[in-house]
Order: sequence, then C-alpha cells, then structure tokens
Amino acid sequence: MTKTSTTSKNSGFSIEVIDDPLSGGAAPSSSEAVARIRVGSFTETFMMALSFWSVDGYRRSWESALREIECSEKATSCLIASITDPAVSNFISCWPMYRDGDVIHVQNSLIFLDELDEPFDPQEPWRYVEPHREVDEDGHRISEWVTSASEVRQFRESAWGL
Repeated sequence: MTKTSTTSKNSGFSIEVIDDPLSGGAAPSSSEAVARIRVGSFTETFMMALSFWSVDGYRRSWESALREIECSEKATSCLIASITDPAVSNFISCWPMYRDGDVIHVQNSLIFLDELDEPFDPQEPWRYVEPHREVDEDGHRISEWVTSASEVRQFRESAWGL
C-alpha cells in the first residue's frame, strides 16, 4: 500500500489521503482508502469508500469544496469524507465548512439522503448542508474546529499545485 499525500506545510488545515490500496498494487476489490483531516490541533483519520468514487474523485470534490468556501465571506461548503452510490445509499459522511469572514468552522456530519427534497448531487454537496449551528436540537454542543480562510487557501494552493 502506498501513502498518497496532498498535504502542505500548513499546520492550520489539511485533508489528505494517507493510504490508497489501489495505488500500491492491491487487488481492484479493495474497497476503502484511509484519509486524514487536520483543522488546527485537531486531527482525525477516516475511511473513504471507493465503490462510487476513486481517490481522484474525492480529491476533485475536495478541491471544488475548498474553492466554494473561498467564494464569499459568508460561504458554506462540504468536504465529502465517504460516499457510496447516492441512488442506493442512506447517507453521505462529510465535513461541513462554514465561513464567517476569515474564520472557517468545520464540523463532522452525515447527510441523510431520504430527508432531502431532491436527488443528491455529488458535484455540489454543500447544497445539502444544514445552516451552521453550535448546538443540536437536544441542546448539546456540536463538536467544531476552527481554522482561517487564509490557511485553507494556502493548503489548496500548495496541495494542488496551483
């Protein structure tokens, strides 16, 4: 298995594939890759299903999501953490991003597909992210991590070589 990294020297924000079984010569039946997100001092490793998207599909989606969060000072975006075929899936795992000026709040969430008013479009997952909240419907604080728009931009530019 091969480590495939798109991380930058930026310690404030990154999202990267750290283990892609298909690039290491594993059998095509390998169904997951391992990724990692870093937001400030928070780091989490997660599994990405490879039955609907390849690793490159995730990277293209992440780049679009990072560009979307840069569009305005009050933007919402969404990094897909794991996706299977939306036509037959119950949910999509994601990292919603909410921009308020230079501050970007990142949460971990699920998009429940049976609760949507329209079919899920994987090219624009941010359309299905709920508005930013710090407290859930039961009054519990939602886990959230903060970075800056400049940190995200610096990562995107260095990670994708733009």
